[in-house]
Amino acid sequence: MSNLSHFDSAGTPRMVDISSKLDTKRTARAHAFVRIKPEVLSRLPENPKGNPLEIARIAGLMAAKKTSELIPLCHPLMLSNADVEVSIEAEGIRILSTVSTTGPTGVEMEALTAVSIAALTVYDMTKALDKSIEIQDVYLLDKTGGKSGDYRRK
Repeated sequence: MSNLSHFDSAGTPRMVDISSKLDTKRTARAHAFVRIKPEVLSRLPENPKGNPLEIARIAGLMAAKKTSELIPLCHPLMLSNADVEVSIEAEGIRILSTVSTTGPTGVEMEALTAVSIAALTVYDMTKALDKSIEIQDVYLLDKTGGKSGDYRRK
C-alpha cells in the first residue's frame, strides 16, 4: 500500500495533503457509452419523463461539481469549466465530459463522475422502456497538468 497515495504507512485510508502543491491548469476528459436497443432509441423523443439526453447532460454537470461529496477522499475543487456532451448513435448514447480547473490537484475524478452520473441518468430516464440497458466503457480519455504530466488513452 505504500505506493498508493491515499493510504498512510499503516495502510489507513487518508486524504492526500496537497497544501504544498502549486496551482497549475488541469484538464480531464472522460467517456461512457450506454448501450440501448434501436427500438428504445427511436422512442426517446416521446419519453413521458422529458428529454433524457438533456436531463443526463445537466445531471453530469451537477455531478462534476459534487464529486468530493460522492467520492470520500476527493478534494473539493473550484471548477473553471465543466461540459457534458450526450449524443445518440446507432447502438446507444455516447457521453463525453470535459472538466478544467487551476489548482493543486487534478480533475480526473470530476470528469469520470460526470459521465457516470449522466449514464445512470439515461438509464433512469429510459428503464421503463427496457431494463436490459447497459452502461459500458467508462474511462478517462486524457488529462493535462500536474506532477504526473499529461496522459492520453491509446
